[in-house]
Amino acid sequence: MNEIRHIVFDIGRVLIHYDPDLPFSRLIPDNTERSWFLENVCTAEWNIEQDRGRSWREAEDLLIALHPDHAENIRNFRRYWHEMVPHAYDDSVAIMETLIDKGHDVTMLTNFASDTFADARRRFPFLNRPRGVTVSADIGMIKPDRGIYEHHAASFGLAPEATLFIDDSQKNVDGAKAAGWHAVLFQNAKTLEADLERFGISR
Repeated sequence: MNEIRHIVFDIGRVLIHYDPDLPFSRLIPDNTERSWFLENVCTAEWNIEQDRGRSWREAEDLLIALHPDHAENIRNFRRYWHEMVPHAYDDSVAIMETLIDKGHDVTMLTNFASDTFADARRRFPFLNRPRGVTVSADIGMIKPDRGIYEHHAASFGLAPEATLFIDDSQKNVDGAKAAGWHAVLFQNAKTLEADLERFGISR
């Protein structure tokens, strides 16, 4: 196994919690109606395009034209986005910060809209600690597209064979591996600690 010299963290559901259901459990109390709305209107497929760089205004206008009766809740997705990220995963953050303190090269690679990432960075100061970050919306590419991994490696001088990526999505883990990186699926802090040990990364 090659020596790991670079560690790359995803953010959502690895370092901070993310759940669109949180504000909508209040906005649409009926479970069936809420599920329908999130599965048919403000879908994950719709939201990922903001991570690719589409503006919220354009995204909202598109959906409101298709679902005019849901205009208010379509706008509420961005309006109450802050409620979707209520807290950090302190144990995961502690692992990342310990790696940084020990001198490991740590960066972040995330699918995130530019404005909501700026909001997250203000709320969670630890997101400023790694050497740098690639935000998908800023470059118009999203994981698991191979190009975003290659862009991140080139931007931060990472040797793919010496890079370990940590993400909660299997398809993003597979995308990193296809780009020549090592990668592990994040489940919780305990399994992450075991993965780091397996790769010979001291904490």
